[in-house]
Amino acid sequence: MGVVTSEPTSIWALGGPLLEGPVWVAREKALYFVDIKRHRIYRLDPATGERAEWGAPDQVGFVLPIAGGGFVAGLKTGLSRFDPKDGSFTPILSPEPDLPTNRLNDGTVDNAGRLWFGSMDDGESAITGTIYRYDGKSCTATTPKVSITNGPAVSPDGRTLYHVDTLGQVIHAATLGEDGDLSDPRVFARIAKGEGFPDGPVCDAEGCLWIGLYTGHEVRRYSPKGELLEKVRFPVSAITKIAFGGPDLKTVYATTAAKHLDAAAREKEPLAGDLFTFTVDVPGMVLPEARI
Repeated sequence: MGVVTSEPTSIWALGGPLLEGPVWVAREKALYFVDIKRHRIYRLDPATGERAEWGAPDQVGFVLPIAGGGFVAGLKTGLSRFDPKDGSFTPILSPEPDLPTNRLNDGTVDNAGRLWFGSMDDGESAITGTIYRYDGKSCTATTPKVSITNGPAVSPDGRTLYHVDTLGQVIHAATLGEDGDLSDPRVFARIAKGEGFPDGPVCDAEGCLWIGLYTGHEVRRYSPKGELLEKVRFPVSAITKIAFGGPDLKTVYATTAAKHLDAAAREKEPLAGDLFTFTVDVPGMVLPEARI
C-alpha cells in the first residue's frame, strides 16, 4: 500500500473557479493544467519555478501532448491543436455539432496513443455527456450518456478503462481491447451520498486509481479491485484531479475549484482554486503522447 508522505500544500495561488486537467508532460519535465471557466492554460516548471499561461478561445477542459510536438486541447466546441510557442489553436473536429450546450471536460491517452475524452452538459443537468475515442481518423462514442463525465483513466497494463458519472456518484470500469473497443462494463466504486462527487481519475504504477472528490475535501486511492485504501484530506472542499510528476513521478499535483462557493464559504476556504502538491511513495505513470 502506498503511503502519503506529506500534507497537501498550495504552490500556486490562482483562486480559480475551476482548475482541471493536470498532466505531467515528460518531454518538458513540466506540468500543464487549465482553468475551464477562465479559459486559461497554465504551465509550471518545478525545477526552475518558471510559470506561463495562455488564453483559450473558449472553455478548455484539458490539454494533452501530441506525439511529434504540440498539444490537443478539449475546447467547448471540440478538439483543437494547441501550440504553446505562439498560443495558437487550430480546430481538429467537433464531435457534437448538434449539442451547442455541451462542452468537453476531461481526457487521457491510452497505451496505443488513442485519445479518450468526455463531454458534458455545461448546465450540469441534461443527460447529454458521453466518453469518446479518437484515433486520428474516427471519433466514436463509447459509453451511455450521463450529465457530467469525468476521466477517463487507463490502467498501467492498458487493459482497463475507468470513467466517471459525477452526478451519479459512480466510477465505472470496462475492459479495453487492443482494438480500442470496450467490453464488460461494470461498477468499480460508488461514492456515498454526502461524501462528495467523484471528479477526475488517474492510475498509479501499482494500478491503483486515485480520484478527486468535488465538495468532498479529499483525494481517494482505490485498489484495482475497488477497495478504498487511502484518503488524503485537503484544506479546500473541491479537488478536481491529480497528476504525478517530478523526476521520480512521486510528486502529486492537485487542481482545485472555487466556483461552488458563495462569499461566506469562500472566506472559510481562502486556498480554494489553487494548485496543490504532496508526495507519495508509489509513483505514477508517464502519460503516452497522443498519436492523432
